[in-house]
Amino acid sequence: MYKEDGLTASQIGIILRDEYGIPLVKPILGKTITDVLRENGVKQDMPEDLDRLVKKALGLQRHLRTHNSDRRNVRSLELIESKIHRLSRYYKKRDNIDKNWKYAAVIAQAQ
Repeated sequence: MYKEDGLTASQIGIILRDEYGIPLVKPILGKTITDVLRENGVKQDMPEDLDRLVKKALGLQRHLRTHNSDRRNVRSLELIESKIHRLSRYYKKRDNIDKNWKYAAVIAQAQ
């Protein structure tokens, strides 16, 4: 229904909550929105939270290339990259991402 419009599972959940008054999908269907999408052939490359963190880190890296003395955002990038490494370890254990997937940190380059 909504995945054809390019919406993520969380955006579909927000639409169901706000427009249709369905607060939670799992008690109704017995499975999550992600499970429903997977059953209908919609495959995601990477879990949504990890994908968002990678995009956020890329945006901060782009910012730090032009503003290399911005120490606050250097620290923010370190924290985000730490979250990415922890989440990737978790998803590798659960087989949600490829075992060979690796995020290349650029903290050393930014400083």
